[in-house]
Amino acid sequence: MTSLPWLPEHALWFPSPESALAEPDGLLAAGGDLSSKRLVLAYENGIFPWYSDDQPILWWSPDPRCVIFPENIHISRSLRRSLNKDYFSVTADQAFSRIMHLCGSTRAEGTWITENMLQAYIKLHREGIAHSIEAWNPHGELAGGMYGVALGSCFFGESMFSLETNASKVLMVHLANQLRQWGYRIIDCQVASDHLLSMGAQTIPRTEFLAMLGRYTKQSPAVADWQFQWRWPSPEGE
Repeated sequence: MTSLPWLPEHALWFPSPESALAEPDGLLAAGGDLSSKRLVLAYENGIFPWYSDDQPILWWSPDPRCVIFPENIHISRSLRRSLNKDYFSVTADQAFSRIMHLCGSTRAEGTWITENMLQAYIKLHREGIAHSIEAWNPHGELAGGMYGVALGSCFFGESMFSLETNASKVLMVHLANQLRQWGYRIIDCQVASDHLLSMGAQTIPRTEFLAMLGRYTKQSPAVADWQFQWRWPSPEGE
């Protein structure tokens, strides 16, 4: 069995993402902590934590990487009809801790969002680094949500849930277009899924992804107050 590099809590570093295992895909290191500084360093280098309560903290950097370029978000005919109904309203940073809880509790296979993970990202949220996006139905109830990390002109999506049909898709359209208007360059989706690919996501080599992070995490977006203003249909007539 291949031994993983163990990260001591007092040393703020990661091994090169290129040294991650091929199987399981992207497993890079174990240990360390979930301090804000370590999490920021991880995301800047294309690394993210994913583990269960019965495991040490595990750090990942899969290859290839699934991403969405905001300008390439795909809107199918059925999704366009859903957007035209204007059923969901989309906001940001209105229910961060609830979004994290629901991202974990709505997964059939159980949650990987441990209590330590929850508290670490709530701290990132208070520091203005982590954000939530909410889809609300007309009754004021949460219909879908997502949370992630914003660094420079990159948004790193962490997890998403949907309680009503098309809620997460409508949310993604609003997110991608709002980020595009703010000057963001890339949305990291970590690992590909049929849902993401249907919305315009693509996979790129990890080396290409890391090169982009090297540029984009150092580029601040033109505007990023995390108050959503984009509405469907967009001014461009999409």
